[in-house]
Amino acid sequence: MQGRLSAWLVKHGLIHRSLGFDYQGTETLQIKPEDWHSIAVILYVYGYNYLRSQCAYDVAPGGLLASVYHLTRMEYGVDQPEEVCIKVFAPRRNPRIPSVFWVWKSVDFQERESYDMLGISYDNHPRLKRILMPENWIGWPLRKDYIAPNFYEIQDAH
Repeated sequence: MQGRLSAWLVKHGLIHRSLGFDYQGTETLQIKPEDWHSIAVILYVYGYNYLRSQCAYDVAPGGLLASVYHLTRMEYGVDQPEEVCIKVFAPRRNPRIPSVFWVWKSVDFQERESYDMLGISYDNHPRLKRILMPENWIGWPLRKDYIAPNFYEIQDAH
């Protein structure tokens, strides 16, 4: 079933894939990484001026990585703001997604956390570096194929 935003994107020739609706009725769309930045700008102009959250996850061991954006269309006098969920999938080998920092500044630390935990590179992010793990940490702790270093081996090395 196609939602209101998906129909609007189709009408304007913007490529995406409808993933249906979540349990609260929020429309979910899949956008290709190469189209994400331009569609993000269009969504902002269309009224999605608030980025509620951004997160990322590992779809399956050896599979794709996903970056998820929850956007809200805030309008004066509207009791129920319109929301949309955007998913951008990237290959595990070289996961690159355009940063939307220059569209929604609030994504700054959230994209950094997704980079730190899953290794997704957000192109054109102004400060893309580790935020939770030490700078010299090797690997991406939230990937399903991540093998954690043995704590006791690390301690014995010192």
